[in-house]
Amino acid sequence: MRGTDYWQGSKTLSEMNASHLMERAVQSFRESSSARDLAEAMVKGNFGCVPIVNEARRLIGVVTEFDLLKVLSLGKDLGTMVASAIMSAPICISEQMTAEEIVALLQARHLVRVPVVDADGRLSGVVARRDVLAGYLEATSGPLPSL
Repeated sequence: MRGTDYWQGSKTLSEMNASHLMERAVQSFRESSSARDLAEAMVKGNFGCVPIVNEARRLIGVVTEFDLLKVLSLGKDLGTMVASAIMSAPICISEQMTAEEIVALLQARHLVRVPVVDADGRLSGVVARRDVLAGYLEATSGPLPSL
């Protein structure tokens, strides 16, 4: 969970929305980025997908570990593939989507994380399942200790 007003445990999970739960410092890539660069970012950053945005930072796709593994299973080199050739259509949410709605979406679509967009479709963050769990823990127990 990344929303600073919840570090004091001032809200319940049902009062939280994507803007409170999301990670704002999200690494994104362009359509022309190489699949190898995407794989490297995922491995180094320990996350399983990257948002693909256009020059206006509007979300246009996502590339997941599954997408990269599919390229490898076809015997292709990640260095020769670009994001636009392997990206999936994004499933995204608004900053106002409630925590309960986020949980329902993550469960129904078997998602680990989902990009968050503003009213203009620009990437503003990502909510992962772990962020929702952290929101619950902080709402019920107060701030989590730093590791």
